[in-house]
Amino acid sequence: MARVHIIGAGLAGLSAAVELAGAHEVSLYEAAPQAGGRCRSYFDVSLNMTIDNGNHLLLSGNHAALAYARKIGGDGRLAGPDEASFDFCDLERRIRWTLRPNAGKFPWWILAPDRRVPNTAGLDYLALVKLLFARSDQTLRPFLGNGEIARNLWNPLFVSALNTDPGEASAALAGAVVRETFAQGGAACRPVVAVDGLSAAFVDPALDFLRGKGADIRFGAKLRSIEFQGDRAAALDFGDERIALAEDEKVVLAAPAPVAADLLPGLAAPHEFRAIVNAHFAFPAPKTLPLLTGVIGGATEWLFGFHDRLSVTISAAERFLAAPREELAEKLWSEVQAVAGFSAPLPAWRIIKEKRATFAATPAQDSLRPGAETRWRNLFLAGDWTQTGLPATIEGAVRSGVKAAGLCAGAS
Repeated sequence: MARVHIIGAGLAGLSAAVELAGAHEVSLYEAAPQAGGRCRSYFDVSLNMTIDNGNHLLLSGNHAALAYARKIGGDGRLAGPDEASFDFCDLERRIRWTLRPNAGKFPWWILAPDRRVPNTAGLDYLALVKLLFARSDQTLRPFLGNGEIARNLWNPLFVSALNTDPGEASAALAGAVVRETFAQGGAACRPVVAVDGLSAAFVDPALDFLRGKGADIRFGAKLRSIEFQGDRAAALDFGDERIALAEDEKVVLAAPAPVAADLLPGLAAPHEFRAIVNAHFAFPAPKTLPLLTGVIGGATEWLFGFHDRLSVTISAAERFLAAPREELAEKLWSEVQAVAGFSAPLPAWRIIKEKRATFAATPAQDSLRPGAETRWRNLFLAGDWTQTGLPATIEGAVRSGVKAAGLCAGAS
């Protein structure tokens, strides 16, 4: 069996390794001391619990990510409602509602006032149809407008999906999200959450799966350079070890965009990024609180109610990067109490600011995303920053890994 060397053990690298393991010899290298990249869990001493580096939400239409979870045996750690259902709380107006798309593709739910956003009409939802035909050079804001539905649904939906303000975000990428979710009906829109942590669902089972297939997994292995000969990668330099590549060996470079750009001469890749802020509070969610709540009129955008903690996510969060963590924790805890309907002193907390969480999902940056193939016949790219057709999501990362694995299997 030919060996495939996979650089990077985020979800792109892990999914490539999982696809190849068994049919190929797999070596997986990760510069960090753990796998998962941004999609991982760790034990936080100050909270005395395991938390996620960042909160992530899947939808039932994310077929590649869910198939990956099933293959590695992590799907039992995923949970969500039996139907598409999204609870919202407007802190400014003190009202709540639930968005409930029907399961089938014909969207009759937009005609039912108890299933749609309050004070909206069915015609307001035509923005979704228009997005399906958006050009790659168009930005999102003109499609959404500035009305009630933009404030209460489109803005929170697309800011979280693209991690970019609608004023500069790519309409085509938003259309891709719509095409795979709302356009497929509510059956593709059910929220899915890793209730026991991201690592338990997507990372640890993958590592167990790979070890069971005989994969060689190395942590603390930072690739320093790649040596090239003609149209192929010839060697991998890890500083303390140089690995010469046999003629039939392949490489999947599943590193972050800046790392890949440093390693590959002439590689065009996204170079602008957007932030995400997450807050974790060591306070169990009230039993009446939904697993996921969208929040309007506050700094909080999404509130996750776990059995042992309450977690907040804010996308496109550059405005909060300079805010003192203590002040931000107090502000967010006040909003959490209002949404969850209780009053309690600020518990132990952790604020996580990811300054470069995802590439900026603008038309210009999207145009820089490379495909999986490179000019070297034995080297392929993977990562949510490659041209997956989706924004930087778990689904995109997994698809990129599967794509690279398929190219490895077919390359001569």
